[in-house]
Amino acid sequence: MAYPTLHARAEAKLYEHRSCLTPTTAKKLLDAGYPVVVERSSTDPNFSRIFKDEEFEQVGAKLVDEGSWDTAPTDHIIIGLKELPEADTPLKHTFVHFAHCYKQQGGWEQVLARFPRGGGVLYDLEFLQDSTGRRVAAFGYHAGFVGAALAIKTWAWQLTHADEPLPGIENFTEGRGYYNNEAELIEQLKQDVAEGEKVAGRRPSSLVLGALGRCGSGAVDLLEKIGCSDIKKWDLAETSERPGPYPEIVESDIFVNCIYLSKPIPPFVNAESLKAPNRRLSVICDVSCDTTNPHNPIPVYNINTTFDKPTVDVPVEGNGPKLSVISIDHLPSALPREASENFSDNLLPSLLALKDRATTPVWQGAEKLFNEKVATLPGGVPKKEV
Repeated sequence: MAYPTLHARAEAKLYEHRSCLTPTTAKKLLDAGYPVVVERSSTDPNFSRIFKDEEFEQVGAKLVDEGSWDTAPTDHIIIGLKELPEADTPLKHTFVHFAHCYKQQGGWEQVLARFPRGGGVLYDLEFLQDSTGRRVAAFGYHAGFVGAALAIKTWAWQLTHADEPLPGIENFTEGRGYYNNEAELIEQLKQDVAEGEKVAGRRPSSLVLGALGRCGSGAVDLLEKIGCSDIKKWDLAETSERPGPYPEIVESDIFVNCIYLSKPIPPFVNAESLKAPNRRLSVICDVSCDTTNPHNPIPVYNINTTFDKPTVDVPVEGNGPKLSVISIDHLPSALPREASENFSDNLLPSLLALKDRATTPVWQGAEKLFNEKVATLPGGVPKKEV
């Protein structure tokens, strides 16, 4: 079978600096025989890609204008990360990205219907699975890593800037809105911890829930790298022993929630448990961001936060410390280079099989799921528009 052209589009989501293809994976795809086209990064710093155009050009990728995917030949496979810009036009290509429309999220019908209306196909990155049912690539590790980092930064900020909310990430990154690399982030956090320790007389204690998963392991790694090793590492074994709320959470300075919610469960923490006289909890990072889920296991807040406003305060009765929640739904974007490299490297074996996608289980499964979801659209499968 002929090698399809892979067209990496520029991202259109605010503060998204990651890339599904990196210069490293683009070169490997080119070496394997795939033509690779890469859209130029946005000149708007709020949308700029961490990888410069020249990095792709140097490995042999062809650069094209931002947004040119829409007029690309229909046999091009359009690769991205986050959802497409809102529109109602039919989609005629094969797409690879996170569409956020398979769980009946708000507006899912309009998003999903665009594909059959144009004869296009969606391979949703969230549902690319190997033969064991495990996702072939995910950002979980860096979501937990960055989530724990922002929790530490918030803990220190509360101690050194009383009554001031943590400012936007651009205030700590020379206006960029992201960290250039992990080393830059770690160095800054060690300074934050030192400043907080001067006030508190100790380093923070943490409880990471879901510590054995990708996300939880990222959170634990971050905490250990900056010397905050007082960590309770909880997973199914601990939570299956008894239902929440858990006093161990409110007795910790920081709670990082990394569990994937698949069914209703008792809350991990709630307004009543926060009344405990021995509460030390001052920061919750809800990496899982089940904010709008009716079974949210952290029912003490109800909004997603953003990189420019990372925290929301939680009213708490009693004399304990101020409590802030972080609930940013694209945390890895704060560390875009490492997060992109890790994700793209894990995705690479599947990308290399795209020329044989009709007989490759990962892509067969993705297309089967797409057709099943399209069949659930109200009114049935839309007719292809000519």
